[in-house]
Amino acid sequence: NLKRGVITDDEMDLSGTAKRADKARVVMDTVRRKGSEASSALISALCEEDRWLSAELKLM
Repeated sequence: NLKRGVITDDEMDLSGTAKRADKARVVMDTVRRKGSEASSALISALCEEDRWLSAELKLM
C-alpha cells in the first residue's frame, strides 16, 4: 500500500475533505512530485489492489 513511505498520513489527510476525483488528483500529484521511485510504488500498489483498473490503464 502507499503507506510504505510514499505518502504520509498528513498528505492523505489533505485530500480527505475533497471530492473523490479531486482526492485522487491530490494523491497522484503528491506522489508524482516525489519522483520515479514513489511513482513506481504507486503503480505497484494499484496493480496489487485493482487488477482490472491496472489492466485498463495498461500498467501491467
